[in-house]
Amino acid sequence: MHAIVKMVKNTHIHPTNQALHFIGSPFYAIGLAMTLGHLVGLQTDLPAGIAMWTAALAMFMSGHMIEGNIRSMTPVLLFRMISKFTHNFVMQRVHLFRT
Repeated sequence: MHAIVKMVKNTHIHPTNQALHFIGSPFYAIGLAMTLGHLVGLQTDLPAGIAMWTAALAMFMSGHMIEGNIRSMTPVLLFRMISKFTHNFVMQRVHLFRT
């Protein structure tokens, strides 16, 4: 968990990036909730949910472009971290079968 917090802090330094994430985070959460709510049968507005979620992603990407670390977005880094963990986990299990 400490590695994730450190990763987020290191990729959100520029004030404009921080502001865009601060504004975009509620849009992301509400848009995702509205979209998922519609998919499970709740009476939510699907186009509005998708629009809010997409607007939030655009804000996040714009912030990272301004900061110059578009390849360091948190989902990308988390995917890399999970891939590395999974690879190491699998390789340890394969090593156990070989001995």
